[in-house]
Amino acid sequence: MNIKQDIIQRANHVFYIVLALAVAVIFRLVYVQYFQTFKGQFWRERVAATLIQRDTIRAMRGNILAADGSLLATSLPTYVVGLDPTTAKPEYFNKKVDSLGILLARIYKDRSARDYTDLVRDARARKRRYVLLNRRRVTFQERQMMLKWPFFRSSAKVAARGGVLRPYYERYHPFGSMAERTIGNLSAKTGRGLIGLEASFQPALAGKNAVGLVEVLSGGIRKPVDDGPEMKPEPGMDLYTTIDVNFQDMAETALRSALEKYKAEKGCVVVMEVATGEIRAMANLSKRRDNTYVENFNHALAGRTDPGSTFKLATMMALLEEKAISLEQPVATGGGSMTYNGLGIHDAKRGGSGTITARQVFEKSSNVGIHLLMRSYFYSRPDLYCQYLRQFHLTQPTGIHMKGEAIPVVRNPDMKGWSKVSLTSMSYGYEMQITPLQMLAFYNAVANNGRWVRPMLVRQIKLANEVIEDNLPEVSSTPICSPETARKARELLRGVVSHGTAKHINNPHYAIAGKTGTAQKIVNGRYQVGKYYTSFIGYFPADNPKYTMITAIDSPQGDNIDLLYAGAVAAPVFKEVADRIVAYDIRMHAPIRQGGRQPRPEKALLAGYADDLHTISTTLNMDSEPSTEGWVETAEQGRWKSRPTRPNQVPDVRGLTLRDALFLLENRGFRVLVEGRGKVKEQSVEPGTGATDLSAKTITLKLG
Repeated sequence: MNIKQDIIQRANHVFYIVLALAVAVIFRLVYVQYFQTFKGQFWRERVAATLIQRDTIRAMRGNILAADGSLLATSLPTYVVGLDPTTAKPEYFNKKVDSLGILLARIYKDRSARDYTDLVRDARARKRRYVLLNRRRVTFQERQMMLKWPFFRSSAKVAARGGVLRPYYERYHPFGSMAERTIGNLSAKTGRGLIGLEASFQPALAGKNAVGLVEVLSGGIRKPVDDGPEMKPEPGMDLYTTIDVNFQDMAETALRSALEKYKAEKGCVVVMEVATGEIRAMANLSKRRDNTYVENFNHALAGRTDPGSTFKLATMMALLEEKAISLEQPVATGGGSMTYNGLGIHDAKRGGSGTITARQVFEKSSNVGIHLLMRSYFYSRPDLYCQYLRQFHLTQPTGIHMKGEAIPVVRNPDMKGWSKVSLTSMSYGYEMQITPLQMLAFYNAVANNGRWVRPMLVRQIKLANEVIEDNLPEVSSTPICSPETARKARELLRGVVSHGTAKHINNPHYAIAGKTGTAQKIVNGRYQVGKYYTSFIGYFPADNPKYTMITAIDSPQGDNIDLLYAGAVAAPVFKEVADRIVAYDIRMHAPIRQGGRQPRPEKALLAGYADDLHTISTTLNMDSEPSTEGWVETAEQGRWKSRPTRPNQVPDVRGLTLRDALFLLENRGFRVLVEGRGKVKEQSVEPGTGATDLSAKTITLKLG
């Protein structure tokens, strides 16, 4: 073997040795990574235990509040509790660790104090920088208590000795599902607003997250490397909405009741203040498969549909603006049915109304009458009619400061699909798609003497007590119509309730004005008789409008089609909500006269407890107050005199309220039977009778 071959052979040996070592190293790495100690978990934890990375701590999201300051949505903090057992000095650690174990066992109640103490001691012995004390998050109240514990307690001179309370925020709605779609909700993954006000005001509500370095410990636990300013998030701002929780409750209750009664598919109620456009209630409900109703879609904001006869107000106002009609001119509606260019036009009233005035055309909601009035002027001027619809703000969104508002679809001669009967259909509310909120804003302008106001849901944005944004009412600089047209339009709307299609909701205590609307639903591309979208839009009190409101019930069901029109379905919902608002809003009532005290009836016998009567007299400004103590009754000239109530005698309860009478009689052991309502007029046993003289201790009271 020559030298060359010897060198080659040695080189081959070295190559094979190196190759074997490389294979062995690769095999060992694979084994350690995937098979040693639960498929590499041990080493992955060792690596994670020393990993430093950037992390985001979410800021506390701002609150959403009602008009009176009630919380509609807020973020409640919960805290993950951990401990760095290496921070405390040995003397402090050994002195306090047992106490910490007792406190932890007391609050979590899942382990013994000894177990918690051993957990912390073992972590310190292993020099672990962080130990998760329990997976259950503690509440804010529990956190406040923990801040007084060993290891968590801190002062101006001494920082906490290892205790870590890391916050997590969960969104909470104190009123449950009330106005759920309007308020909105958050993405569970990102914490960003998905819908409603939560999404529309995401930047203001979210605040500023903190970004800093954290140490990723075993189990994926993250521990801040430092607690400097960069790790302190800035909280979000608060939204002060225009919603009144009482109005909202009234609207949702009435809407739910109507939907359940008629087994309807969906509906909405919106209440808006006339002068400011502030929305006091926005209720939306839809039927689920189990026939319950939930708020999962904002029909008021995004539910476009044919408005039906409520749109006739726009038609009448356009004619009035052009002075093309007189409200008293006769209109020959005949039998309430006719055909125009192949389009069947029918009135809801069977047999028609014959010859009626233009005013009655609107009050009786005659489709034939509206067609005849339009044919006399606008059929030759379709562009002019469409120009008025733009002037009435019916062709554009309202611009409310909330995402999701649908764009209305109102035809004009330049649009695809315009036909020779489009203007006819539009005149009484078909061949268009408009949301309830957009129609409400139009009616609100009529109630506001022609001044169109943008609907508003958020009044202010605040950071703590500092006002960051103050939203004032946005009133259009140009009225939608002349004052004369607005006046006549209000007359028409009042007439609908006085003696038109909504006369059954006329109220003797306050005046309502409005218009019913019943639109056939499209099924398989065709309008279907018996499938209706019903609505009522109006305002109250009619003589001095304070609130406008729309109530809409979609697809009510019933055996009698005549009872599925808006006058029978949607109008009563309007009245129910309006009645409750009028009863609740004391600003709508005339103040009590201040010139003198209010007279009190003298004929009826009145009695009561002196302290209660004193309070009532002062509050209601009545003409006299009891000067004696205890039980009293009326005397001559409106004065009061004492009424004795001896323990062993039947007391005189005449003139008392039932509550006071029961208090006196039942405390003496009498059984009481009651007839009638009101105050006590008669009692079956004479006052002053000795209680021991009664064979049966039963007294009958007659109220009146």
